[in-house]
Amino acid sequence: MEQLAFFDIPSPCIGVCQTDARGYCKGCLRNRDERFNWLYFTDAQKHDVIRLCHQRKRRRELALYKARQQALEQERAAINPQLDFEPQIAAELDLGDFALDE
Repeated sequence: MEQLAFFDIPSPCIGVCQTDARGYCKGCLRNRDERFNWLYFTDAQKHDVIRLCHQRKRRRELALYKARQQALEQERAAINPQLDFEPQIAAELDLGDFALDE
């Protein structure tokens, strides 16, 4: 049995209607078909589109974060090339003849 919908699912459009190089809207992250067919989608299809938009937003934010981190590391290396900013794997600790008291 399908649940009754009391409210229309609003469009995720935020009024920034420009497409990026991959064809997604820069504002709502919907592709062309998702934007043009929104009014004809069922509620389940609309929920699916909104879920996809959230995933695209998270991927975009992660890519931007990684790009910022890489730029920061390059900037730090350019400022002081003598310092090594690459993360180092901790070597195993040499505790010598250390033993717990019994």
